[in-house]
Amino acid sequence: MNVCICVSGYIRIGLVFAAWRASQTPAVFVPLYSVSIALDGVDGWLARRLGQSSRFGAWLDVVVDNLGRGMLWGQLFEWGWLVSALEWCVFVCNHSTRGNHWKSSFTCSPRLIQAIMTNGLRTPLGTWVVSGLHCLPLWLYGLQRDLLSLPLWVRALGTTLLVAGRLLALSAEMWCLWTHVEYLTSDEPEERKN
Repeated sequence: MNVCICVSGYIRIGLVFAAWRASQTPAVFVPLYSVSIALDGVDGWLARRLGQSSRFGAWLDVVVDNLGRGMLWGQLFEWGWLVSALEWCVFVCNHSTRGNHWKSSFTCSPRLIQAIMTNGLRTPLGTWVVSGLHCLPLWLYGLQRDLLSLPLWVRALGTTLLVAGRLLALSAEMWCLWTHVEYLTSDEPEERKN
């Protein structure tokens, strides 16, 4: 496990908690949360580039993602905990059955899920999905607090594109949950029967 890559995960945790603490002060919240999102991409890229990917790093990355988004969804809406709960369930399902290579384990999935997950979400469609996951709650935070001084059509278009990306993510999440339930309810493999 590379210490530098894990340090960025711990820095992200600190940024998420600092952002949560400052959630009522947009001038502080938005930069803290945005840097956390940016570091998510940087630490993954560095891990792959340096050949330092690890099971713990993959796990920590998604934990911090879910922690940050869960905090923000909870701040935005009374029902925000539902989005967070779904993301945590998918995390548990993916990491318990697919391990740290979960992003590349969808070769037998429906075509839409394969297209989303191709190359570990590093395609135009995958980028759209990740934008819906990460950017939609921040965009909605900006809309709720009237921070986006943009024409109405731009706000509507931005919201529509990010919601569509989040719905595509939801389709992949539901597939993950469905296949996990099928796995758990199927005949147990021999090694699990003992």
